[in-house]
This record gives sequence, structure tokens and C-alpha cells, in this order.
Amino acid sequence: MRPILMKGHERPLTFLKYNREGDLLFSCAKDHTPTVWFADNGERLGTYKGHNGAVWCCDVSRDSTRLITGSADQSVKLWNVQTGVQLYSFNFDSPARAVDFSVGDKLAVITTDPFMGLPSTIQVKRIARDPSQQTGESVLTIKGPHGRINRAVWGPLNKTIISAGEDAVIRIWDSETGQLLKESDKETGHQKPITSLSKSAKGSHFLSGSLDKSAKLWDARTLTLIKAYVTERPVNACAISPLLDHVVIGGGQDASHVTTTDRRAGKFEAKFFHKILQEEIGGVKGHFGPINALAFNPDGRSFASGGEDGYVRLHHFDPDYFNIKM
Repeated sequence: MRPILMKGHERPLTFLKYNREGDLLFSCAKDHTPTVWFADNGERLGTYKGHNGAVWCCDVSRDSTRLITGSADQSVKLWNVQTGVQLYSFNFDSPARAVDFSVGDKLAVITTDPFMGLPSTIQVKRIARDPSQQTGESVLTIKGPHGRINRAVWGPLNKTIISAGEDAVIRIWDSETGQLLKESDKETGHQKPITSLSKSAKGSHFLSGSLDKSAKLWDARTLTLIKAYVTERPVNACAISPLLDHVVIGGGQDASHVTTTDRRAGKFEAKFFHKILQEEIGGVKGHFGPINALAFNPDGRSFASGGEDGYVRLHHFDPDYFNIKM
């Protein structure tokens, strides 16, 4: 399996997202310019220029016409995917972190960081069909818990919002009223900040990755812990295969500790685990720094990883990957 190396960012990657058809891959990095690539050959299609700070997160609409990006420049921007034109900018009083379109793309959930005494928030915005009618007001604002909310995604049927972040607790909120419905408990939950949330293809369960060196699989409705996958280094990113019973987990030490711990090049690997048996299947090495972003192609036949080294690596699986026997 030879990776395709995609060099377009000059700063560490933060997030990767495929569109629904799996022919486009969107990447976010700390260099202000979200980028779109052809997902089969890794060719760069274009960039979205307009942000003024690190871009933390993005999402693409179901029909691949709209891109939404959240940035440290205290804005969330809507883009026309095809032309790269900025359609709208939601402005906040603190850095924006996570963005996620609802099923149907009529709503978007956005999280903002705690900043200058302001608490973190989870906000829901209505997304207009016609960009000229777009307004900036929030349908719902939830004052968040202490610390940063690193990820917020929609639960099944848009009825709930699932959030997780620095306080290591996963919370499920009612998306109509903003009421807190469930939170993960101390025993089964993570012990350190949660870095990533990734939903299954059907949205019935989701995977959380944490700096406590584990990833956990949860039921999206009941917040029951289903499985846990333990690695030997902090987890920055995780993804669930839409095709096989596999999950992929990536991470590494914090960027500030990298030089002090390990000199072997390309040691940072994306580890594959069997989703049901919780056993490690194998790993894909190659990045020269921690892996910050992972995404499976919706067809399950390839995956992409983004690293602290500024590269996106695109891996198309060999035929024998589909016949792995446990």
C-alpha cells in the first residue's frame, strides 16, 4: 500500500473530511487556508482563502455545494465548494472550534472556545438555502462546561447534540431546548481531555479519542460504553470504517515533546483495531509527527491521515486488507 503524499499546507493539519460521494477530500490546517483535493489521486483542486487564523474544523453539505469552516480568527465561514467564494461569515467573540452540518444541512452546530472570561458555548445556526438570505443569529446557545469543547456533532435525527472536550466528559444535549440529557460517568469515561469524536456511517454509534491513550465506542442514543481500544500514546484522531469492522486511531505526543522522546523517523502510525474484538490488526507508519486528523473514504476502500508534519497521506487499501482474518 503506497501512500500518496499530498503537500499543500505549510503548518500542521487539524482536520480531514470527505464529501458524501468520497471523490473530494477537504483538509484544514493551522495555515489559514482550507484545501480541497481529488480523493482518488491526491491532486489539489483549490483552496478557500479568507480566514485569518488556524482553521480547526470543517464540514461539507450532503450535496457537496457548501463548505463550513471554523477558525481561531473568531469566525465560521460558509463557502461555495465549487468556486471557492465566501458566502457568509458568522462572527464570534472568541475562537470558533467545531462545526457540523445537521442531517439535511438546514442547521449547523458551532462551538466557541472559552476566551477572556467568556465561557465556551455550543451554538446552533440556521443555514439558509439562498446565501443572500443568511443571517447570523443563533437558534440555540448553550453555555458550555469548563474548558474547551473540542468537538460537537449532531446525534441521531438531529434530536441531540453530542459534545466532548477538555473536561473529558461526553455530553448529550437536547438540540431544541439545550437541556443536558446525559453525560459519561467517571468510571467508564475518559480520564483526560477528549480530542476527537467520529460517528459511524449510520450515526448509531460514535468513537471518541482522548489524551488518556484510549479510544472508546459509545451508543449515540443511550451513551452506553460499547468498546474500548487502548494504545500506548495519546490519541489525537480516530475514525470508524464504513465497510469493515475496523476503527483507526492516530496520535502521538504533544508537539512540544516530540523532539525530546523519539528520533526514529516516521514512527507515528495510524493503528487499526478490530471494532468488535478490540484487538490491534496492524498499523500504517509514515508521518514524521503526531497524527492530528484521520478520515475514512465513505466507500471504506481508502483512508487519509493528516499530521503535525503538514502532510496529508492518502492510502488506498490493498486487496488483502479486505480479507484479514482475526
